[in-house]
Amino acid sequence: MFLDKIMEYTQKRMDNIKSQFDFPFQKALEQDGMSFICEIKKASPSKGVIAEDFPYLSIAKEYEQTGAAAISILTEPKFFKGSIEYLKEVSSAVKTPTLRKDFIIDPYQIYEAKLCGASAVLLIAEILEEEKLKAFLNLAESLGLSVLVESHSLPQLKKSLRCGAKIVGVNNRNLETFEVDMKTSLSLRAYVPDDVLYVVESGIKTPEDIKLLSDYGVDGVLIGETLMRSKDKVAMMSKLRSLL
Repeated sequence: MFLDKIMEYTQKRMDNIKSQFDFPFQKALEQDGMSFICEIKKASPSKGVIAEDFPYLSIAKEYEQTGAAAISILTEPKFFKGSIEYLKEVSSAVKTPTLRKDFIIDPYQIYEAKLCGASAVLLIAEILEEEKLKAFLNLAESLGLSVLVESHSLPQLKKSLRCGAKIVGVNNRNLETFEVDMKTSLSLRAYVPDDVLYVVESGIKTPEDIKLLSDYGVDGVLIGETLMRSKDKVAMMSKLRSLL
């Protein structure tokens, strides 16, 4: 039948389109050496307003100048003073892959991230049941988006791996108490296989922190507050890299 031929051809066409997704966020993290995901963040629940002056496009271009592997952009409006418009504008202004960082609980947010130019989304294992986490991960990847799956404990990390996460992020900050402990990410490193990228989030402030994480085989770091509080972000990035 004619419709059967059209459907068969269309399916092949869609498969071909999807096969051409190059997942730039993941590729950037796969490069040799420590990868830096630099964050654009105006505020946080634990620290309040971090940056009164917030020229987010200029900040993004500074990060690109430093050779950041990716740029993380907070889009949560109430507690982090973020905006989806920041993601859209930054993604258009730089060539560096962008990550939508938000509390994603609905598929719409994943489609929205794609439409706004993101290369990746953050999914938080703690707030998503395993079935939903796996479904969201598969949806994002079907759209050509990489997924950074965030954990804070061993059970959350194991759930992320069972769902097929290719990039896991361990947050040193407890989202309930806001306490930060670098030992969290160090202790969980051994549970992640070598073919899964390992990213550490929160509490990274010094070149010594970066060196320690590198020695533990960490692939990338996500740095927000340390850079956002720095008046010279290029110099701060150079300092953080100084012991590598």
